[in-house]
Amino acid sequence: MTAKLTRRHFLTLSGVTAAGALAYGATRVDWDDLLSAAADSPLASGAGVLVVVTLYGGNDGLNTVVPAADSAYQDARPDLAYRPEEVLDLGDGLGLNPGLKGLKGLWDEKGLAVVRGVGYPTPDHSHFRSMAIWQTASPRTSVPTGWLGRWLDTTGADPLRALSVEPVLPPMLAGAKTAAASLPLGGLKLPTGKLGEAFQALGTPSAGEEPWQARAAKSITDLHSAARILGGAVHDAAEDDPDEKRDKGASAGGASALGAQLDAVAALIEAEVPTRAYSVSLGGFDTHADERDTQQRLLTELDTALTAFAKRLKGTDRGRQAVVLVYSEFGRRVHANASDGTDHGTAGPVFLLGAPVKGGFFGDQPSLTDLDNGDLKQTTDFRDIYATVLQDVLDTDPGKVIEDHRGRIDGLLL
Repeated sequence: MTAKLTRRHFLTLSGVTAAGALAYGATRVDWDDLLSAAADSPLASGAGVLVVVTLYGGNDGLNTVVPAADSAYQDARPDLAYRPEEVLDLGDGLGLNPGLKGLKGLWDEKGLAVVRGVGYPTPDHSHFRSMAIWQTASPRTSVPTGWLGRWLDTTGADPLRALSVEPVLPPMLAGAKTAAASLPLGGLKLPTGKLGEAFQALGTPSAGEEPWQARAAKSITDLHSAARILGGAVHDAAEDDPDEKRDKGASAGGASALGAQLDAVAALIEAEVPTRAYSVSLGGFDTHADERDTQQRLLTELDTALTAFAKRLKGTDRGRQAVVLVYSEFGRRVHANASDGTDHGTAGPVFLLGAPVKGGFFGDQPSLTDLDNGDLKQTTDFRDIYATVLQDVLDTDPGKVIEDHRGRIDGLLL
């Protein structure tokens, strides 16, 4: 394991360089660009929206969706395992990590799908290679484009159809002809005091005004909404290597401030921006030591952000069109290591949530005794999930994006 690996280093080494997507601030847009797009061609009624959440570092799936009742799990992790009474019961002998109380509420409402045993053929324990595989959807051959980048290529050249709420685009959004847009969260400040009050008053609608005047007023109101959301964001695009500030589990890249990222995405969906795919991330999951506290802290951050986001999505028609996909590049080894952590593994769970999602378990739970050299055996191919959301959320023939793969997950989306 490399001692320190930043997000940008990963992007450079992953091999995905199409369309200049790795340039700092490539295809960079601001709030005004997005609001103008919403005014000119708003998100169509009924058009699905996909929000991809990447957990960088290799999240330990066995301590996320926990087989606490399985004696093999307890034996493999004597000091790291959660006891049955500690987890949030899902049935089938499984429970959610105690940091995921909000997701347990969504589960109880049939609003959370857990796809079990997700991985890819011939797994690789390298962060670089495994994340490149997940983001390109190409397990056996290196390709220079991401899976959502190829979706962009097949559906038109408009980069605003996909958006990363980060200063550098992830490889998944790099196409051969089109790179998605980027909206870095560096904070947004507006005038305060009497000048600020006067400026905000310009957004007040007036009876009998011309359409262009109403649109100008609305843009001022939207700008103040953006300032409330983005003004507190801590993800500073001017920082060179913000990922290195995380003290544990941070060696595999990814951003923090997930709640701020998802707040921005929610505001854009509510504003009817025509973006159909969004990318956000949370890093720090490379838990080789002292895993329980580190992972539970990160999962609590994930839970808080996702729960608030899901609640907000339910409040608007456009929000109810969105599906959230949460994944990590690999799970961890079954047996704990000598440092109260776990090492790089293979298969793990994937979460999906949103109004179009049918809650429950999908895929088989991997055996903890029938292992592949100490690793879990994959029971669900990750491309099955991609193909399902391409078809049912993004209204695209998966064969145009993922070659030579016909798998789907039946019943996952309503």
